[in-house]
Amino acid sequence: MIAKYVNPFTDFGFKKIFGEEGSKFLLMDFLNTLLPEENKISSLTLKNSENLPRTELERRAIFDIYCINQKGERFIVELQKAKENFFKERTVYYSTFPIMEQAEKGIWDFNLKAVFCIGILDFSFDNKKENVEEVVHEIKLKNQNGKVFYDKLTYIYIELPHFIKKESELITQLDRWLYFIKNLENFEEIPSIFKTEVFESAFEKAELAKFKPGEMDAYEGNLKDFRVTHNVITTAYSDGEIKGRQEGRQEGILDMAKKLVLSGMDIEKISEITGISEQELDQF
Repeated sequence: MIAKYVNPFTDFGFKKIFGEEGSKFLLMDFLNTLLPEENKISSLTLKNSENLPRTELERRAIFDIYCINQKGERFIVELQKAKENFFKERTVYYSTFPIMEQAEKGIWDFNLKAVFCIGILDFSFDNKKENVEEVVHEIKLKNQNGKVFYDKLTYIYIELPHFIKKESELITQLDRWLYFIKNLENFEEIPSIFKTEVFESAFEKAELAKFKPGEMDAYEGNLKDFRVTHNVITTAYSDGEIKGRQEGRQEGILDMAKKLVLSGMDIEKISEITGISEQELDQF
């Protein structure tokens, strides 16, 4: 059956709903469900999501969405479709860009604005059975006694596989957003619980019938790439986990890298996913 609404796990779909100028109020509503009262957003500005390196030796960083609120606080929002090596490390690396860009020339007191890195994950961090009920994880820098050392850098990870609520069990606005993201492509009509201005606008943005011809072409190409990449990655990790009970998952990761290279995927992106250097990938 042909879907009525965009797949939000594609780059195109996610940015269509949350990353356009006309979608800012949707992004604000979603982010505010995750933030403490003192960091609530009343207005925001979308920024260029590509952060260029300062030197030729540094890597560039491309975020799904990058924005700044009314107080100058920075927000990186990433939707991660499939498990990849060193995902946490990549998130930490990405968080350095909105920190470094705050540096001022001349005399500067290093008074930084807060940075929030928000990752919406369509996978679990690991396969351990504990904490399977934990959906949202908030991480800050703490000392050996568990006291927050620095409160202006926050990582928020949402493990969507752990969100298993049914429509009748949705209570909070965050519940509704996670249910929306997780099930959007399968909806045929707008469920009654989403009959609000915010969600009706989100459904309107996501309706494929309202896409312009150029948008539809871009989405279909993006959807094809998403399906190929998702299948290759999940299969490779599954194979690697089976082999890896004795010998580690490296063999599965190498197989995945080779398949992604053959699929024509960008080498830099493959390197990010697998942790294999671009030089090694060139040999494939």
